[in-house]
This record gives sequence, C-alpha cells and structure tokens, in this order.
Amino acid sequence: MPVLALLMAIIALSGCALPAMKERPGSSALSFQYTSDTRLGGAIEPALKENEGLSGILPLSDPHDAFAARVLLAEGADASLDVQYYIWQNDITGTMLLYSLYRAAERGVRVRLLLDDNGVGDLDDALASMDAHPNIEVRLFNPFVTRNPKWINYLFAFPRLNHRMHNKSFTADNQAAIIGGRNIADEYFGVGEGALFTDLDVLAVGPIVDRLSSDFDIYWASESSYPASLILPEPEEGQLWEVMANARALEASDEAVEYVKAVEGSDFLQNLLTGDQDFTWAPVTMVSDDPSKTLQKADKEDLLSEQLKVALGQPTERVTLVSPYFVPGKRGVEVFRNLEERGVQVRILTNSLQANDVAMVHAGYAKYRKPLLKAGVELYEMRPQGDRESVERRLTQGLSGSSSSSLHAKTFAVDGETLFVGSFNFDPRSTNLNTELGFLIESEQLAARLDTYFEERVPMLAYQVVLDEDSDLEWIERNGDQETRHDHDPGSGVFKRMMVKFFSWMPIESML
Repeated sequence: MPVLALLMAIIALSGCALPAMKERPGSSALSFQYTSDTRLGGAIEPALKENEGLSGILPLSDPHDAFAARVLLAEGADASLDVQYYIWQNDITGTMLLYSLYRAAERGVRVRLLLDDNGVGDLDDALASMDAHPNIEVRLFNPFVTRNPKWINYLFAFPRLNHRMHNKSFTADNQAAIIGGRNIADEYFGVGEGALFTDLDVLAVGPIVDRLSSDFDIYWASESSYPASLILPEPEEGQLWEVMANARALEASDEAVEYVKAVEGSDFLQNLLTGDQDFTWAPVTMVSDDPSKTLQKADKEDLLSEQLKVALGQPTERVTLVSPYFVPGKRGVEVFRNLEERGVQVRILTNSLQANDVAMVHAGYAKYRKPLLKAGVELYEMRPQGDRESVERRLTQGLSGSSSSSLHAKTFAVDGETLFVGSFNFDPRSTNLNTELGFLIESEQLAARLDTYFEERVPMLAYQVVLDEDSDLEWIERNGDQETRHDHDPGSGVFKRMMVKFFSWMPIESML
C-alpha cells in the first residue's frame, strides 16, 4: 500500500503536471486583403462586390459533400489553412484529411492545426510527425500530460480536464470556411458500421470568414493551447514519410472507396473557383466563447450563451430547435414556458433513447419531458434510421442532412428570420464547461428550410412525445398513414430504461 501511495504521489506531482510554456512562435491569420489574389480570393471577389457587407452561406447537409468540401478546400488553398476541431479520429476520414493538410503544406501552404486533446485518440505519432514539417504547426488544447493511459490524468486534474474546446472550423486562405456540428471521424461523414450521425455544417465566404479567423487567432494564442512538441514524444527519423505512406495506401484501399468517389465526383471546388456555387447572401454574426472559459476566467459577456441572448432578443412567433444532447434544466424550461405564454410556438427535436449515443445525457433530459410538454412545447425524439437509402431520399431536400442513425446537428430558427448553425448543444456542458462556436444567419430562406423540414419531415422521422389523458408520457410513431403509440421509450429494453432512471437521480446534471 505505501508503494502504491508513493507511486500515485509521484504521478500526481510530475506525470500530470503541464510543462512550462516559455515562448511560442507567434502567428496570426493572413489578412483578407493579402489573400485576395489567391485562387479562392479571386473567385469570390466578384460576388463579394455584388453583395457588399454580406456573407455567402452554403449548407452542407449531405455527409459525403461535407467531407469532399473539406478535402477540396485544402486542395484549393494557396496560402493558409487554419483548422480547429474537438474530435479528430485515426480512421479513414481522419487519415485522408490529415493527408490533405500534408499535401497542402508540401505546396507551401501554412497549416495551423488546433485540436482538443481529449479527441485525438491514438494520433500522437501522426501529429508529432506533422508538427515537424516546416509548414505545419500543431497545438493541443488543454492537453493530457500522461499519454498512455490518458484516463489516469483525470485522477489528478479532473477540474481542468473537464473543460474542453468543442469548436469546429476549417478555414482556407481566410477566404472560405466550414463550421458546424461535424467532428472529423467516419461516423460524421456517412460511411461505417458504427453510430452514424445526421449533422449540419455551412460553408461561408465573405466578411464572416475574417471574423472567424480572428477568433481562431485568439484560441491559437490562448493559455490552453500547447505546442505539440511540448506534449507529444519527439518523432523518429522518417516517421512523417511512414505516416503519409500509410495514408496514401489507405486512400487507395477498398475501405476508402466511398470517400474517394465523393471527392472525385464533387464539383464543389470547380463551382467555387468559377463563381457558380449557389450561396445565400445574408448578414451573419459569429458567436463564440472566449477560450479562457475553460480556465473559468471569461467575463459573462464573452460567453456564447450570453451573446445569443443579446443577438436574438425576444422571439415573437416561433422557435424551432434541433439539438442532439438537450438538457434544458429548470431555467430552460421556464424560458420555454414564458415563450409559450407569450404566444410563441416552441418546437424541439432531440434524440430518442433508442438513437442517443450518450445514455447519461438522455437521463439529464428525460426528467424535463413532462414539464416541457405541460408548458406547451412540441417535443419530438429522432428515431434511428435503419433503411439508410430510403431515409436519404426523404432528407435530401431538408436542411438537416442525409441518412444516419443518430441526430448530431445543432441548429435553430427564430421567427422564420434567423438561423443558428454551430457546435452548441442546449445542455449545461455547452453552456458552462466547453467552449463553442456558431453563426447567426439572418436569412428568411434558410430559416424557412428548417421550419419546413420540421413541419413536413420530422413527424415521419421522429417520435412525437405527448401526454395522455392521465398526464403520462406517450410516444407517437408515424409510418405513412399508420400510427403506433408507445407507453415507454420505444426500442429500449427494461435494463436501459432503468439505467437512465438511475442516472437521472445522480447529481451530475451540471456536467452533462
């Protein structure tokens, strides 16, 4: 026992202590004017002049299109790539996108890659070798010092490590950028046998991209962004060549065929460079948490949740909300009740227990279903979509994506005038613990697409949750003209429902 105690003390004092950051190489986003003569800048300039002061927005709901857009932005970049993600997995899409960044760096493009260290899996060797490239710099946000096993860090640094960078952005030449809900992993791009996610990103051009680049600079220079060289083992000689050789082999494999087809068959970059992309032009506002939020140092006005309140004001007609992880809390229920009492229609779509990939979060949500329904909220829970092909046909024209088994999009529309797209979940973790990022798009056209999706498609893709005559929960499942009613969470076993009930009693809501 004394030996074990001594070992734990040594780990606590040394192994999990963050290294000192004396000096980091300074860098900032290339100015919008400087990159105006790049291929992307030259292609976008005529449309910017025609739509002065507005930003162009293109929804990326199809997962293959969303993957191809990222690869092709990397291929189209001439000067810089600034990339920021919460999760980047060592799988097909993660490897192919790293290879795209490497190819850009080989052309002379400056690559800055900022990743939350909680979601990089077993990429240490690949990231260390990329960081050694003269045109690539990798930083890890709020890193784990002990690399294997990572979980041991939580024993000694849980308060710090419980705060994560949940932002997601991919910016090329400070001219075009993708933000939204997708992480970099196969399940977010529509191929694989594990959990798949219905998600939503947007491609943006125009003034909002420069604002996004400034925000990236703030994160890049924050106290929590550590150079990979301080955290990861030094790469061995020839390791980068080996990593990229493996990436090339993977790209040529049968497993990657769907992604290769998506890129080769996409006219995304060609349309972007010829000015033929069908953008919606609108005023766009960026909302973002200050990175010091993870250190509990951010001022209230620097929090995304507060910025949303100010920007949206008081809705007057309807609020349509889509959130995969939805834990409104008593305060949120009261907000929705007040809206309903003022005559504002509130409609919410979240995951069912059957579709939710995080049962503990579902437990945090489940206890608020009755209060929400009693307040007048229309509540829907996404069903798992088994027949991927038929679901894709039904969703192709919708805003929230193609076939998937679990909802992951984070979006809402207010009064049919403003649409939010970003990384923010309506739960305590997004509000209080993690940093988040999103765009508020003042476009009746895009807001109407979400409202229409809700009215025409959601009742057929989701269970409607209602109260029966005895004020007990009931789930309505619609299939064509047939209607089935369930008296408990559909598609879930007794044990899973018991676990959800157990989790709902635990004092963990603030961390969900």
